[in-house]
Amino acid sequence: MKKYLQDYLFLFLIAGTIVALDQWTKYLVRTYLQFCEVWAPQPWMIDYARIVHWRNSGAAFGMLQQFGGVFMVLAILVSLAILYFFPQVDRRDWPLRLAMCMQLGGALGNLIDRLTQGGEVTDFISVGNFAVFNVADASISVGVAVLILGLWIKDYQQKKNPTAGQPPAMLSQAETVPQTEEIEGE
Repeated sequence: MKKYLQDYLFLFLIAGTIVALDQWTKYLVRTYLQFCEVWAPQPWMIDYARIVHWRNSGAAFGMLQQFGGVFMVLAILVSLAILYFFPQVDRRDWPLRLAMCMQLGGALGNLIDRLTQGGEVTDFISVGNFAVFNVADASISVGVAVLILGLWIKDYQQKKNPTAGQPPAMLSQAETVPQTEEIEGE
C-alpha cells in the first residue's frame, strides 16, 4: 500500500503542478485580455511570439474543431488509464513515468476548461505562424516526446546489452554462470 501512495504522490505532484500552472495562465488570459486581443511585452516581438486570447473547441493546436465532446471523453479515458497503469510502471523507467505525469496534467487541464468553458479550451501562446496553444497542450506534446525518447533509449540499451533490464530469473543458466574456456595445450 505504501508503494501505491508514493507512486500516486509523485504522479499527483507533477500532474497537479501542470494543472495549476495551466489553469492559472488561462485565468490570467481570460481576465486581462478580450477575446482575440494580442499582447507582447515589446512591440517588435508581435511577429515572433505573443499572447493572444483564443478559444479552441478541437484538439491541441486547433485540430479537429467541433469535436470537443469526443476530446472530453478521450481525456477522461486517458486519465483513468494513466491512474490505473501508473503504479505498475517500474520506478526506474523515469521517462515513461514522467511522460504519464505530463500527459495526465495536460489532459486534466484541458478537461477542466471543456467542463467550465462550454466545451472550449482557452489557448494563448502564439509563436510565429504556428497554431495557438496552451500549457496543457505543451505538456501533452512534451510528454509524448519524452515517451518516444525514453523508448528509443531503452531500445538502444537493450540492443547494446540484450540482458539489461531483465530480472535474473529470466536469464538462462549459460548467461548467469561464467563459462571457463579450455586453453589449448594444457
